[in-house]
Amino acid sequence: MEFRLLQAYEPLPMELLLEADPSERLVRAYCAVGWCMIGEQEGSVIGVCVLLVLSDSTIEIKNLAVAESFRGQGYGRRLLQHALAEALHRNFQFVEIGTGNSSMDQLAFYQKCGFRFHAIDSDFFIRNYPEPIFENGIECRDMIRLRYTINN
Repeated sequence: MEFRLLQAYEPLPMELLLEADPSERLVRAYCAVGWCMIGEQEGSVIGVCVLLVLSDSTIEIKNLAVAESFRGQGYGRRLLQHALAEALHRNFQFVEIGTGNSSMDQLAFYQKCGFRFHAIDSDFFIRNYPEPIFENGIECRDMIRLRYTINN
């Protein structure tokens, strides 16, 4: 997989972005102010990651998704590692990511990649999404925020 920054004139890979976040309104809003990086293989977009600056020391991964047919093959980890390298290159100290309380696979994945629990935004999904979201038989209500500390 090769990585590059999506150029302003290129359309967003919306179908892929919506796999990680079902709100097109929110996706468009954070993509408008963040950096959208894509992972390509043989000319096809197979992964996407959106980075958003939170402060001088912290950047957030707002969206991370890999096309379904490429999942389970290490592409998500490679995309995440590229995002961490980008944060290091831009001199950030922390990388944060948020996911739903019902996103068991994502919570395990981020911890395996070195992220630690940082905060809980109670009822985030209730406040920001018009329709209830269910995963793994659990209503997605709270945003679990995880943080990775970059060792310079």
